[in-house]
Amino acid sequence: MFTDKKRIKGLVTFSVFDKDGNIKTFKKSLLRKILGLRARPMKFCHHNTITKTGDALLADLMVLNPVFNKVDENGCMIVGNGWTGTSVKENTTVNNVVSDYKKLCEGFPKKEADYGSDGDNIVLYRAIFDCGDLNCDGINEAALLNGNDENAMCLAYAQITPAINVTESDSLQIDWAISICGS
Repeated sequence: MFTDKKRIKGLVTFSVFDKDGNIKTFKKSLLRKILGLRARPMKFCHHNTITKTGDALLADLMVLNPVFNKVDENGCMIVGNGWTGTSVKENTTVNNVVSDYKKLCEGFPKKEADYGSDGDNIVLYRAIFDCGDLNCDGINEAALLNGNDENAMCLAYAQITPAINVTESDSLQIDWAISICGS
């Protein structure tokens, strides 16, 4: 067993945009009104969990003849509203699916930086649920998968708090950054 602190970790950003492409904001709270503060934007950053399946996918990439499909340009994301707060590492997809599988945007995945530069150990993924793709309150989970059906394998899973509400006239952009870190 390894005793160092090398690990793989991720950060997920969820951004809700209105029909004009502006980041939506929450209704101003009384305190924000009194203090003259701007409304809080609907942009959330969360840590994620590399799932047990994701651990196996990553290990498979390092062998001579990989068996599994990696999360490449055919990768997808999916969102749900059934997070239970248990067994996150064991999740193989979201608990209660509220979307279709959304293919990664063109040009993703990609590295954050070229080899030898800060960020050369970070892989970026992006998917955009366009206006009309979602109409759901309480979105509180997302998964990054290597495919677009029930056989897809989950690389990473994220819990979203507070939950996100997305209407038919909104779009949801999910940016996932996975870092391979040593210490």
